[in-house]
Parts: sequence; structure tokens; C-alpha cells
Amino acid sequence: MLLDRDGTLIEDVPYNGDPEKVRPVPGARAALDRLRAAGLRLAVVTNQSGLARGLFTGAQMRAVHARVERLLGPFDAWLVCPHDDGDGCGCRKPAPGLVHAAARELGTVPARCVLVGDIGRDMIAASAAGASGILVPTPVTRPQEVAAAPQVAPDLPAAVAEILRRQAAVDPATYRQAGTGTDTARRGGRRRAGTVLVVRADSAGDVLVTGPAIRAVAAHAERVVLLCGPRGRAAAELLPGVDEIVEHRLPWIDPAPDPVDPADMRQLADRLAAVHADEAVVFTSFHQSPLPLALLLRLAGVGRVSAISDDYPGSLLDVRHRVPAGVPEPERALSLAAAAGFALADHDGPALRLRPAQAPPPEVGASGYVVLHPGSAAQARGCPPELAARVARALTAAGHRVVVTGGADEQELTARVAGGVAVDLGGRTGLAGLAATVAGAGAVVVGNTGPAHLAAAHGVPVVSLFAPTVPFGQWGPWRVPTVRLGDAEAACRDTRAARCPVPGHPCLSNVDPEEVVDALRLLGVTPSARSGPPTGSPSAGGPTLATIGGSGG
Repeated sequence: MLLDRDGTLIEDVPYNGDPEKVRPVPGARAALDRLRAAGLRLAVVTNQSGLARGLFTGAQMRAVHARVERLLGPFDAWLVCPHDDGDGCGCRKPAPGLVHAAARELGTVPARCVLVGDIGRDMIAASAAGASGILVPTPVTRPQEVAAAPQVAPDLPAAVAEILRRQAAVDPATYRQAGTGTDTARRGGRRRAGTVLVVRADSAGDVLVTGPAIRAVAAHAERVVLLCGPRGRAAAELLPGVDEIVEHRLPWIDPAPDPVDPADMRQLADRLAAVHADEAVVFTSFHQSPLPLALLLRLAGVGRVSAISDDYPGSLLDVRHRVPAGVPEPERALSLAAAAGFALADHDGPALRLRPAQAPPPEVGASGYVVLHPGSAAQARGCPPELAARVARALTAAGHRVVVTGGADEQELTARVAGGVAVDLGGRTGLAGLAATVAGAGAVVVGNTGPAHLAAAHGVPVVSLFAPTVPFGQWGPWRVPTVRLGDAEAACRDTRAARCPVPGHPCLSNVDPEEVVDALRLLGVTPSARSGPPTGSPSAGGPTLATIGGSGG
């Protein structure tokens, strides 16, 4: 758990070097004690440019920190950037250096950290390191910062409550204590299952983000059969833990459905019965219903069915789970798996993963190139073609090698974007080949579409050209270093539109290609090759993070 100092833990007194001016925000001590009681380690990550400007000394700052700890309790680490904006360091937020350094001090990685802060710089630093971020706005927080934040809480106690709720939601013990789950789970034994049918029936990206939950089921099942639609079949073949695949188009899920055909539904029921599943876990998005399929599963003789449902399910569901709006899709699915009694194996962790990648096409050359994927099955979530072409030229001018990717129906688009300055792979790879291409990249520049999740599965940094038609915190790249670009306040916000409802696609078309170049720099991606995570260390000659941040205790 990482916390900004001024405006988040204590009232913001500009350039404060006086311990007597320290005033905790309301409810801070009780909220922090809840985190400590839950076993979470705490670090403070704070910009203190007053040191560089000579407005207070290191000793004065340490006295302030000692006062903070007397009022709010001990912290496991203090990480301080002592530089000003013009110093060009890698630790001053929005750079991710402090987050990387704090994770090391706490013995973890950024993907297992949450940063709570009060301004956009905090959220950018968290995302660029691959950590989660929760914004607690104050009167000085700008509206556009609130709109762009992955998650917003009204204050620090509310942010802490949400963190603890999300932590509990993916732990099967939570549901055993509540009296739900299997008899074996309630008795405290290890959950075991025979054949489990898991379902995710929409697009490739949806199937990919369900991967961690499917692995949780697979950790306890003898056999896992995945029911998916034709749009998700290629992604299903990439997921670890899947033993068999059943492909069938579901008319209540498909975005362009044919009329319901009774014969087709009877055929589906027969196919489901042939699986001989002992139970089923039906994964859906927040706007979809699992109940039509639950009825067919009952007709097919499946004895136990688990799903997320706000609608009353009658006897269709044995485990009826609910999830608040805005939870990241992989966590949403993991929480359903937990409610059904399935947890990730001890050696596994909450991250997107794929089966081992094949070799990328030889024409992409050595690893470290930038993948630019302009298209999307939903036009509103792709990058406008003219912007993508300018981005390709800007990246090439900055020294990056650019590979443009797209499906067979996007070859005209990829040729236009590549424009003779980039490698054009349009129509030349299936999803497995695209995954291999992404695996060798230094970064991926992409809209809200499947390749963003391929990048997350391979740990490849993402520059996310994210149209706000759906919430970024729910659908953005998960647990991978990311910089979000685009207008989060655009008129298309939360419309879920598949085609842009505003002429000119302004949420993305106004992005300056140089912002993409700058985003790669913030992510530590150089033109030559993929770099490692930023160290977060100050420039030569400055005080180290560990020594200047300490409070003496």
C-alpha cells in the first residue's frame, strides 16, 4: 500500500518544514490501522521539491515525517523525490521511479501495490509502474484528473475500505466465512472438483481478461472445458488451464445476433450435456445476463451453477454473486471464481498469462520494436487512422522501429498507417502470431482492444489510446506499466458506443503524436530495445531515496 503525503495523509501545507503544522486528514489514523491489522505493508511516496529549492532542510523534513508517524503510526518505508521539475530525474511523480523504489523496499513488485493520492501525477506514476491507483480528490484536484483516474474514492477511509473489500473479494475464505461455497470448502478442506465448464462467450479481449479466473478453476478441477463464441475462440486457445473448447454463438451475448433458433438452442443443450460437467462457472461482463445459459445448463443436467447476477435467478443459480461497478474485469472474474470456491494455486499470481508464444514473424527483426495496433472490432475504441499514421511517423523520427498490426480485414488500414516507414503485418498473423509479435515488443501503442491485454499478459508496457466509452479502471490494461492518453471527459464517456457517437472522434483525434513519444520515455522504453523498469534513483550527486526519506524510526 503506497500513499502520497500532502493532501492524502495530511493537509497540504506548501513546502512545510514545520512539524507543528502537520494535520492528518479526517479518519487517517483509523484507516491506516485497518490496513496494518490486515497485514499490509505501508510506504509513503512523496515529491518534496522544497528540498531542491532550499525552502527546508533534510533534517526539517525528517522532523515533519517523525511527527506524521507519531500521529498516524509507523510506516514501513518513506520514499522521497528531492528534485524539482527541471532536474530531469526518474523519481519525481508522474515518473514511476518512486513506485518502483517503494515496491523494492516493501519486498514486492508494483503490480502488487496500490497507490492512493490526490492528484493526477499520483495516478500517472502508479499506472506507469504497473500499480493500481485510487484518487482521493481535494479542492485542488482538477476535474480532468478525476475523469482520467482509474478509480476514485471520496476520502482516504473510503479508499482503504475499497482496497480491503477488493482483497477479500478474491479470497474463497471470505465466502466460507459467510456460509457460501461448497460443503468441502465450508468444512475447511481443499476444494476439489471433477469436470468444470467455464463460460466466456464474447470477444477475444474478454476471454483474455478472464484467464486468471479460469486458472483458479483449473487449479482445483480435473478437467476444464471452456464454452466460448467464435469471436473468442483464438484467445481461448492461448489460455493456460483450458483442456477442451466448445464453440457456440450465444444470441443473448453476440453483438449482432441472429434470431433465436429453437433447433440451435436444443443443439447447444445437447452439446452441454455431452460435456458431463459436474458444475459450471458462467463469466459475463457487467451488462450481460448469465440466466439464459443457466437455464440451458439446468436442462443439460449440470448440478451446480455459479454466476454474477443482479437479477433474481430463482433456482437457476447455486452461487449468485454480486460485484460493484467499476472493478477491473480480471478481478471481477476472480471474485466469481472465489465465490464458487476456486482460488489461484499457491505458485500462481493474479496476472494475465498465455501459453508459450511462438516465434514472431522474421520481418519484425530483433526485439524492442514498438507495436502500433490502430484497429478494433468496435470502431469507437480504435485509433483514428490519420492519427495512427502520424504516430507511426513520429515514433520513427524518434528512432523507434515500428511494427503495425491488424487483422485480415484491416490490411488497407495497416498499409495506410505503416506508410513506408514501418513494418506492415496487417492480415499476416492470427491471434497467436500477434501474441508472439507483442511478446517481442518494447511497448504497444493500442486502443481499448485485445492486443492491450496480450501486452499485459507478456508484461509489455502499453501506451493506451483509450476512448472513454467504457471505464478505464474496468477495461484498461491490467497490472502492466501503462500511460493513458486521450480526453477522458469527452462526450462519448460511458456511452458504451461501438461506433463513435461524436463527429471527428475527438476523444482521441486531438492526441499529439509527440505525447506518444513522451509516454514511451516515461515508461522507460528507448528506441534501441526494451529497457528494464526505471530504478527511481535520483540523478548523480543527489541524496538517495532511502536516506533522505527516513524519519529516524
